[in-house]
Amino acid sequence: MSNTNPQHKEGPVAKAIEEQTGKIPSDIFLWTSLGAMSTSFLLQLLGKRHMSLFIGQWAAPFLILGLYNKLVKLEGHDNSDESDS
Repeated sequence: MSNTNPQHKEGPVAKAIEEQTGKIPSDIFLWTSLGAMSTSFLLQLLGKRHMSLFIGQWAAPFLILGLYNKLVKLEGHDNSDESDS
């Protein structure tokens, strides 16, 4: 999916982040999310409700980061940037 609007290009920070996050295997985010949910469940069983809720809230951000990681691998930064170099 190419960028058809040349005014909307990724900045240098976004390019650097995409370059680094593209190196991380996507399943790391899934396993981290499952680990957070398991830890949260264990803390609930141990009666540490507040800590359980805190750790349990990490699962969704890890999954969102995994989606971002997958998009970076599939799309990368702007296709129009490749023609600029």
